[in-house]
Amino acid sequence: MTVNNDFDLSGEYKEPGMKAETFLPEDYRPAEDEPFMNERQLEYFRRKLIAWKNDLLDESKHTIEGLQDSARAVPDIADRASEETDRALELRTRDRQRKLVSKIEAALRRIENGEYGYCEVTGEPISLKRLDARPIATMSLEAQERHERREKVHRDD
Repeated sequence: MTVNNDFDLSGEYKEPGMKAETFLPEDYRPAEDEPFMNERQLEYFRRKLIAWKNDLLDESKHTIEGLQDSARAVPDIADRASEETDRALELRTRDRQRKLVSKIEAALRRIENGEYGYCEVTGEPISLKRLDARPIATMSLEAQERHERREKVHRDD
């Protein structure tokens, strides 16, 4: 008898080569007493990153719609200047969000590659508290602090 692996345990079709979805309770939080970057932790961070990315993309869509709606001729010079300032601020925010989406996508790739949660400088695990607060972190807190101190020293030159 051959087994058709194109269906998961619930009988739903899944793409060939895709892993079965990891069960994750609603109230799950990664804990220090479980194996680091086990399937549940990876799934927790994957979902957190995807939700964050979706929120940013939704905000971007609303920003674009708002900018299109506000593109009207304002006769008063002060009002026009104020609107231009608001638009410039929106565009800067949007650019920051675009860069953040890129970092989120990079973190999702690290999850797929098995590199997520480990410091890119030392190879040591990044603390779960740090990852929960900043899921796109690529360095441990200590490595990040050393990096920032070096940047500050070189900036002062």
